[in-house]
Amino acid sequence: MSARYGMVIDLDRCTGCGSCMMACAAENNVPSLPQATARTGLTPMLVRKASNGMEGTARRETFIPIMCMHCEHDTPCVKVCPQQAVEVDKATGIVMQMPQRCLGCRYCMTACPYHARYYNWWDPAWPAGMEKSLNPGVASRMRGVVEKCNMCHARLHSAKQKAAGAGRREIDPADYVPACVEACPTGAIRFGNLADKNDPAAQEARSPNAFRLLARIGTEPKVYYKSKEAWVRALAESSSGPSSKAASEVQHG
Repeated sequence: MSARYGMVIDLDRCTGCGSCMMACAAENNVPSLPQATARTGLTPMLVRKASNGMEGTARRETFIPIMCMHCEHDTPCVKVCPQQAVEVDKATGIVMQMPQRCLGCRYCMTACPYHARYYNWWDPAWPAGMEKSLNPGVASRMRGVVEKCNMCHARLHSAKQKAAGAGRREIDPADYVPACVEACPTGAIRFGNLADKNDPAAQEARSPNAFRLLARIGTEPKVYYKSKEAWVRALAESSSGPSSKAASEVQHG
């Protein structure tokens, strides 16, 4: 049976520490770019801060990690790419980005309703000596291509290789855990196979407090969120989502 990998992020447990962002950057060889701005940086995992818009003791805030939502239906980025550089992997449900095919037109960035894609403005570079600490399982991407979360696909490959070496066709779920999930100190991010009703992530996705961003547009994202707070859940269907004025402040950890 094909898997449908996804995440459930408990916003009531997220502290906005930024550990997920740092782990994502380290795992996927995202270079530090001193010349980058908030608009030109590479942030496949971006933690935003939102509030209920109140003041004083009535004010409440939450942190919302934003990444590629790995849309299942009518995936906008796939539909607009003229190079077939984006595709939904039928075996995993992961929306894959192939930099070798990308021509940098950025149609996918315009089409993405979650603003979860980033253009690489510079060739990757690291301080002297730091290149020795890069993840050898992830190739660096060149200038002029779009980047995004791929659910740490290199870790999936490693899990498959381990399973094959042991003579198994199915991977052990414990062998495939994205870096952001592994790094979260509060355990706010749950990862798993949403197609398996017995998977803990699939069970949490069916929680009464679970929701998806902009569910009304029908893209069926495989990233879910959870919160007991009604005002937090209401952010999911606001006209501009967590990118609204109430959520304009970016948390860098």
